[in-house]
Amino acid sequence: MRRDLFDEEHLLYRDTVREFMTREVVPHHERWEKDGIVPREVWKKAGELGMFGFSVPEEYGGAGITDFRYNAVILEEIMRHGASGLGFSLHNDVVAPYLVDLTTEEQKRRWLPGFASGELITAIAMTEPGAGSDLQGIRTTAVREGDHYLVNGQKTFITNGINADLVVVVVKTDPAAGARGTTLLVVERGMDGYGHGRNLDKVGMKAQDTAELFFENVRVPVANRLGPNDGEGFVHLMRNLPQERMSIAVAAVAAAETVLEQTIDYCKSRQAFGRNLGSFQNTRFVLAELATETEIARHYVDKCILALNAGELSAVDAAKAKWWTTELQNKVIDRCLQLHGGYGYMMEYPVAKAWLDSRVQTIYGGTTEIMKEIIGRSFGF
Repeated sequence: MRRDLFDEEHLLYRDTVREFMTREVVPHHERWEKDGIVPREVWKKAGELGMFGFSVPEEYGGAGITDFRYNAVILEEIMRHGASGLGFSLHNDVVAPYLVDLTTEEQKRRWLPGFASGELITAIAMTEPGAGSDLQGIRTTAVREGDHYLVNGQKTFITNGINADLVVVVVKTDPAAGARGTTLLVVERGMDGYGHGRNLDKVGMKAQDTAELFFENVRVPVANRLGPNDGEGFVHLMRNLPQERMSIAVAAVAAAETVLEQTIDYCKSRQAFGRNLGSFQNTRFVLAELATETEIARHYVDKCILALNAGELSAVDAAKAKWWTTELQNKVIDRCLQLHGGYGYMMEYPVAKAWLDSRVQTIYGGTTEIMKEIIGRSFGF
C-alpha cells in the first residue's frame, strides 16, 4: 500500500540525512563499535545540517517546527544504515520536550543553542540499579539548601552517559510523597561530585555510549530545575513518555523493514540443493508472513505519528505501538537470520548485528510487560 505520511519537504530532508549517513557515519561505524563511543565531532556535523532541535524556537538556533515526521526521517535512516551507535533519537525525541517546554527564558538561552548545534549532548537519567520501569521507586534524592539542591544517588543504563554535557535527572525532593515527591533537575558536566562510571559492555549497540552515573553531594542550582515547582516531575515524565515510546516504535519498524529487504535479496541469490533459496515454499511463506505483519505495523505507527503531531496520541496507543513493533522487530530479525543459515551468525552479515542490536528494544522505554499493563488498566479493571 502507498505510504502517504510524508510531504515533499520531508522527502527532500531525507536525502540530506541519507547523504550525511553515507558520508559521515557508515565508513566509520565499525571503528566506533570497537571504540564503544561515537566522536563528539559527528554530533557537531549533524548539528550543522539542522538534525537537532526541530522544535527549538528559531531565536535559540532551532527550526521552530513541531513535526515529529522530521524526527521519524532521521530514525528511519539511522536504522536503515545500521548506525545503532548514534544517540540522536534520545537527544531529539526524548530530551527535547523537557528543554523546550519546561525551561525558563534564562534556561533556554543557556542550553538550547548548544542543544540545536550539537555542541551540548544530552541524556536523561531515570533508571537506577534498583528501579527500572517503576519510576516511583527511585532513590536518588535532592535536598534543598537555599539556592541549591544537594543531590545524592546513582543511575544506570544511561544512553549518551559518557558524552553527555546536560543530564535531566529524576530525583526525589520529598521521598515520603510518592510520585508527588519527584522533581527534574538538569545536572551539567563538571559539577563537583558528579561523574560517570565505565562505558557499559552491552550485548548489542556497541558504539552507543551507555554509562552508570554517580551523584555525591552534587550542588545543583535551583535555577537548573525543570518546571516552576518541586514535585511535578512525575507529571512531566508521564506527559512525555508517549513520544519516547513512539520513537522506539518508529525505529523498530524501520529495522524490521530493512532486514526483511536484505533477506529477500539474499534469498534471491543464495543457492541450496541446486535451487534458489526463494524457490522453496517455506522461504516464501516465512517472508510473506513477515512482510504482511511489518506493513500492518508500519501503517499503525504512521497513524500514531499523525496523532502525536496533533497532540492526540494517548499513553495507551503509544504503549500498543511500542510493545507490538518491538516484539515484531525481534521476530522478523530472528526469522530472517534463520533464513541466512550459518551466514546469519557471522558478523559480516548485517542481519547478525541487527539481531544483537534489536534485543533491547522490548526492554528500554518500558518493557513489553509494562506496556501491556498500561493497556490492560485502560479497560477499567
